Amino acid sequence: MHIIDDAGEARRRITLSFSSRLALLAILPAILTTVLVAWVVTRNYQHEVRQFGTSTTQMLADSLASAAAGPMERGDREELERIAAQVVAGSMQVNVQFLSGEGEIIADAGIRTTDGVHAMRGLPPFPGTHAPGMVQVWLSMEQAHAARRAQWLTTVALLAAGVLVAGGVSWRMARRMGRPIAELTGVVERIGRGERGIMVPVTRSGEVGRLQRGFNETSLLLDRAWGEMEARVAAATAELAHKNARLEAVGLARARFLAAASHDLRQPLYALTLFSSLLKAGISDPVQLERASHVQECVASLDALFAELLDISRLDSGAMQPVPSAFALDGLFNDISNTFRAIAEKRELRLVLRKTDVRVETDRIMLARIVNNLVSNALRYTRHGGVLVGVRRDSPGWARLEVWDTGMGIEPEVQQRVFEEFFQVDPGRRSGEHREYGLGLGLSTVERLARLTGCEVGLRSRPGRGSVFSVRVPLAAEDAQGMAATPAADTAEEIDLAGVRVLVVDDEPAILRGMHLLLDAWGCRMRSAQDIGQALRIVAEWGVPDIVLTDLKLAHGKTGLDVVAALEAWGAKQAQARRFACLVVTGETKPEQLQAVRDAGMRVLYKPLPPEQLRAAMAAALAAQRT
Repeated sequence: MHIIDDAGEARRRITLSFSSRLALLAILPAILTTVLVAWVVTRNYQHEVRQFGTSTTQMLADSLASAAAGPMERGDREELERIAAQVVAGSMQVNVQFLSGEGEIIADAGIRTTDGVHAMRGLPPFPGTHAPGMVQVWLSMEQAHAARRAQWLTTVALLAAGVLVAGGVSWRMARRMGRPIAELTGVVERIGRGERGIMVPVTRSGEVGRLQRGFNETSLLLDRAWGEMEARVAAATAELAHKNARLEAVGLARARFLAAASHDLRQPLYALTLFSSLLKAGISDPVQLERASHVQECVASLDALFAELLDISRLDSGAMQPVPSAFALDGLFNDISNTFRAIAEKRELRLVLRKTDVRVETDRIMLARIVNNLVSNALRYTRHGGVLVGVRRDSPGWARLEVWDTGMGIEPEVQQRVFEEFFQVDPGRRSGEHREYGLGLGLSTVERLARLTGCEVGLRSRPGRGSVFSVRVPLAAEDAQGMAATPAADTAEEIDLAGVRVLVVDDEPAILRGMHLLLDAWGCRMRSAQDIGQALRIVAEWGVPDIVLTDLKLAHGKTGLDVVAALEAWGAKQAQARRFACLVVTGETKPEQLQAVRDAGMRVLYKPLPPEQLRAAMAAALAAQRT
């Protein structure tokens, strides 16, 4: 918040220069001293004048009392008037009155003023008589006041002349003294703007000269220090740029390695999954069946561990960056249902996903990984009951996606730690039986992916009752207001895969052999190809298949999208109206490549996936194709 300081602005507007301050410092004491002296002298003069007037009036009254005693005794009014007139004739500023003993005015001469001093004396009595009367004298002070005004005018004139002279001298001296300071101020401002190596001329001796020389020395030292600092900063910047380049190179190499590991390591793991799933075929011996089940569990655990390590490594390297888009959660829920339905049924758990028409805006692939991890975690630690996935409206602009389970719950003291890397709640205490467990990276990956996409993860849990993991996701701008949820069907329509024509495209021979065995066991009719050319030759001889299962990353830089495009182009050229379903089964994890598959309207399955999940996905794709 910006605050305007009007008082500060006013102070800056009336700030005086250094020279003006010096001049005022020299003039103001002289002015104050002169005014004080003039006031004291004038006051003393006025006091003396008044004292002089008072004593003069008293002496005059005494003299008139003696002179008027005889005429007053005789009652000679004319003589009294003559005496009064003589006194007044000498000074027009005097008023003389002779009064009888009864207070009657016998003689009066002159003009009385209100501003003056007066004296009253009784006439000396004759022997045996009372005082015959009295005399009253008034002396005007107008002349004294006029003299005082004249003195003030003279004082003011002298003061003004003195101030002008002193001001001129002070201003000149202040300018002479302040010029070096002003020059220093200007140079300091230039240095503050980034100029370097600036000097000021040494024009004075004494303190000002020492200040100028000291400033020049400081400027040289500062310039040298700046040069050294710039050299150090340049060296540090170059070193940092070199290290950043190395880190970027390492990051790119790591990202390339992770991309290669994602595909190349998943390929044999997927083949292992396919072969392990076929171990039970034709086996009736309980011991061998148990061993085959253990092999399948080990393969599933290996897949889960590998996926966790790969995800956390890609997050650490920054290889995963969100690409927000608006999409419907219902499609994501369908993918989750197809992925985990068979796993839930195998564990005799119920998986319910509530249908919704809400649309959100975030990275679809990352949100899918978040929900997949939460659902997988819920199924892993739930023995009885099931898992519910739904969404409800939260605060304006947000939806809350929740995963409920009926597991054993999480104690309050460890709920804050479940999102830490490598932290695991005691699995034996939670489930009471052996099941596959990860490295403690699943929920950590969830929390980091949520942070990366701008979502928020929450947890509510009661030991012995179950847990609720929630993800707050921003709504899409065009999302409808209503979010009524209706239950989704618990199971997909079963479709018999016997006789289904399947074309499998993959550049890994072991995977193709495993798929042959698996699809033959399901009663499918299968053909396999390792590249686009083989796929086109098979279609030309065999006809258009019912469904195509293709890897995304093929040899010679080709992709599964290229395979599908080539097959569709061949069908259009041959006027084949029959279309085929398509599933992309890949070990690729790069978001941009996976997004390209989704943009093409194809569903992605991640290697290695359980056969029951593949079967459910094929059934759903064929059902969608037939409708």
